[in-house]
Parts: sequence; structure tokens; C-alpha cells
Amino acid sequence: MEFRFSNSDHSWMETLGIKADCVQHQIDTLRQGNFYARLIRPCTLFDGVRQISGQDLARYIELHATAAARGRFKKFVPASGAATRMFQSLLTIFHLPQYLETDELQKRVNQGVNIACDFKQFIDELERFPFTADLEKTLARSGHSLGELVRSGRFTTLLEYLLTQTGINYRNLPKALLPFHSYPGEKRTAFEEQLHEAMGYMQTENASVHFTIPEDHLNAFLALEREVCQRMSQRWGATFDISFSFQSSSTNTICIDMNGMPLRDKLGRLHFRPSGHGALIKNLGDLNADLVYIKNIDNVVPDRLKEPVHFWKKALGGYLVWIQQSVHSLLHHLTGSQWSQAVPDAVSFASRELLIDFPTGFETWLEGRKQSFLLHALDRPIRVCGVVPNDGEPGGAPFWVEGENGTQVLQIIESAQVDLNCEEQRHIWNSSTHFNPVDIVCCLKNFEGKPFDLKKFVDPRAVIISKKSIDGTDVRVLERPGLWNGAMAEWITVFVEVPKITFNPVKSIFDLLRPEHQPQENPQSCQHSTV
Repeated sequence: MEFRFSNSDHSWMETLGIKADCVQHQIDTLRQGNFYARLIRPCTLFDGVRQISGQDLARYIELHATAAARGRFKKFVPASGAATRMFQSLLTIFHLPQYLETDELQKRVNQGVNIACDFKQFIDELERFPFTADLEKTLARSGHSLGELVRSGRFTTLLEYLLTQTGINYRNLPKALLPFHSYPGEKRTAFEEQLHEAMGYMQTENASVHFTIPEDHLNAFLALEREVCQRMSQRWGATFDISFSFQSSSTNTICIDMNGMPLRDKLGRLHFRPSGHGALIKNLGDLNADLVYIKNIDNVVPDRLKEPVHFWKKALGGYLVWIQQSVHSLLHHLTGSQWSQAVPDAVSFASRELLIDFPTGFETWLEGRKQSFLLHALDRPIRVCGVVPNDGEPGGAPFWVEGENGTQVLQIIESAQVDLNCEEQRHIWNSSTHFNPVDIVCCLKNFEGKPFDLKKFVDPRAVIISKKSIDGTDVRVLERPGLWNGAMAEWITVFVEVPKITFNPVKSIFDLLRPEHQPQENPQSCQHSTV
């Protein structure tokens, strides 16, 4: 059933840069429900997941060095997310002030109530968090002492100054602006750690790093950029080409109520909301870049653990350069006057190195049809994805998935894309051996040196539909195909196993208490592995 938009609806959509036919398609999609990928089997070592070692590693490291010296790499860091989830348990108990009374808190801890146990750990280990000094200074300016608040059990005041605008307002800050690590005489934010990491595998002169950020925090990012870049230039002679972009309002998506009708806000306007990190495929394409590293803002480590990260970033980058050179060479030959001679080599490379599954009967096709298929299969963006052994982290994983015409394709799949009510699909999902840490390096230009239009390689079916409550109303909301799953579904995809030490995300403030994020030395962790 087509929804009829009013004139004011059209004006509002025009203001946001959203097309009416796109909104109608979103409404239809929300009404129909989720489309599920069909898993065939998990990608495992030597069956979809590659291992790089020995002479290959040395060769790829050298290829990376040459490309980096020419300034071919950029780094793309999605950094729009607020720190709200990091402080979720503290926010929950903050809104239950009766739990913060000393006797009641201990009673709830004894009962094993999670938020009470989390809060007790937070208080007991307060000195180990890298943001405690900021909290102390903010409290002192208002005449409070952190130590006295803890001793007297005035925990509501403490949390008010930590989480809200009364104090340092951490629940509303982007995660990128929060202190993550302590060093002698300084604290480093996640933003700064991303730059320090980039120094280790990109050219130190004018290394190009791009952050997607919330627009209302631009001034804070610009101020931090000036401070950090000045300090890093003075200490290490490192310079950066830092740029920022925002998630465009034109990528926002509509919500519908449980009767299938579009939700409206208090002013009667159609209610649109940000559509997830898949919307950033536009930002990535707008970079007009050649080779791009993608990494989440919270996956950073202190300097003492950066060596294996640098090593494997170089290895993945060099491997991508080799694949790019090979694919582009084949495409040049396939479009040349002697193209028929290139077909066997292209078939061999696509099958052996890219694990492309050819349609049944391909070997009997006429040469011209084979050429057309190979051009279509190879002339695509390329991504090399580091994956780590799965030890229970929540998130996406590499799978063999049913593609067109019954072929098998490599994909990163999130749980929301899987019909977990189907026993067979649930079993395959639970059998995954590797995890997607978002450790990706991409080739975004074709064999003629022109940027790909990345929107053409999105699987539009791979949206995620979920149920939420907005102002007390149950609604269905739509997320665009995720940046590293549905938005890259039609890319050439290669999975490489990397060591677990390269993946150390901070999803909760308590992750900052893990040894990997604490300042003490851990020599064994510093040794890089070649898998």
C-alpha cells in the first residue's frame, strides 16, 4: 500500500535531502520485514580464511613500504558514536538512586545484581581509570573532593559530575574524545591513539587520517586536533592531514509504528533517524582515495602493544597492494586486443586467490561470455579483512553465503542478518571460528585509476530492522546495510587471520581495566606473532 505524502511532508524531505520514492521504499521494506542471508558454512582456516607467513609476509611488508612512501594510503575512522554505551551500567544505577545508598548498595551486591556489582567495581578501582584525574579537577572547581564523596557515600553527586552536563558529561561525549590510556605526565584520548597508531604504518610526513564525527562536536575535535598535532610534531616530527565529515541527514531513514504507518514527531513532521554506520559508505566514497585502512575508534592500545598492530597493518596493506596489482593487470589484458589469451590466467587467479565461485557449466561457455563474466567479477572494489579467532566476542563473522545462481560468496555477516529461528542456520552461525574486528584495508579505484561508485556495490536487501521505543511508542526502525557487511557485499573480499592481540576494543569502561589498556608492562603481549 503506497503512502500518500502531504505537501509539508515533501517540503520536510526536501530540507533533509531525502527523496520521497526512497522513503516509500523504506516504508515498504519495514512492512515486509527482514531479509535473511542464507549461510552455507563458516569461513575457517584454509576454507575462506587465509594465513600469511614466511616469505609472503616479507614480500607484502616490502610492497606496503613502497606504497606508503608514495602516500597512497589513507585511514578512515568511524568516530560518530557517543560514549553512552560505555557507561550504560553506571547510567542505569544513576537513575535508581535508592541503589546508591551505602547499605542498599551492599545488599544488592550480595544479591549479585549486575549494576550494583559493576558500580562497586567502579568505586573500588576508580584510581585505575584514565579519566579519574579529569573528574577530580571538575569536582574541585565546584568545591567537591572525589575522595570525600567516596568516603561519605555521596555516589549520586559523583555520578552526576561524571555523566551529566553538571560535570564532564561523559555520557554525551563522542567516544573519540574520552581519555583511554595513561602515560607518564599525560593521558591520551582514543582520537590521539588512532594518530599514534597511524604513525607506525603510514608515512609520518602528512599522514592522511579521516574521522567521521557528530557535527555538533566539531569544535571540540578541532581544538583537540590542534593540541595533539602540535605535541606530536614537536616530539616526533610527525605531521598529519586530518579531515572530518558528518553522517548526512539525507541518509536518515523513516520509522513506522506497529500498524505500519510512518511515525511523526511532536511538530507533526515525519520522524527520521540516523541509519547506522552503513550510511558512511558515502563518506568513504567521497574521500576519492586509492588505498584506505578502516578501523573502529575504540580499537586502540597503548604504545607498548602497538608493534604487532603496526606489523599486521603493513602485512594486510601489502597483501592488498599485491592483489590490486594482479587484478588490475588482468583487467588491462582482458580489455586489450589479445583478451582471449588472458582468460585462463584470470580464471585461475580468481578461483585460486580470490576464491570466486564460478557458475555451473562455466567451462563450456563461449570465450566472449567468459570474458564478460570475468570483467564483471574483477572490476570491483577490493577489501582485505583481518579476522581473529573467535572467543565469544559479540559481532559479525566471516561466512560462505549463497549468492546469485547458487554460487558461494564470502561475506561478513551480523547476527541480525541470520534467521536464528531456523535450526540449520543457527547451527552454522554458532559454528563460526573467526570474528570480524573491523581491521580492513580497501582498494577504491579501478584499473583505469578512477574511483568506484561505491553505492553500486551495496546489497540493498541487507538492511537491519529492529523494534525500539520512541517517546513511549513501539516502532520499527531501519538501518542501512552495514558498512562492512551489506554495504560492501558486492566487493571482492579476502579474509586473513591476524593475532588476537591486534583486537582490543573498549565497549565498556570496564574494558579500560583490562591489562592491555593499563599502563603496566606486559612483555609477553608485546611480541608480535606471524600466526
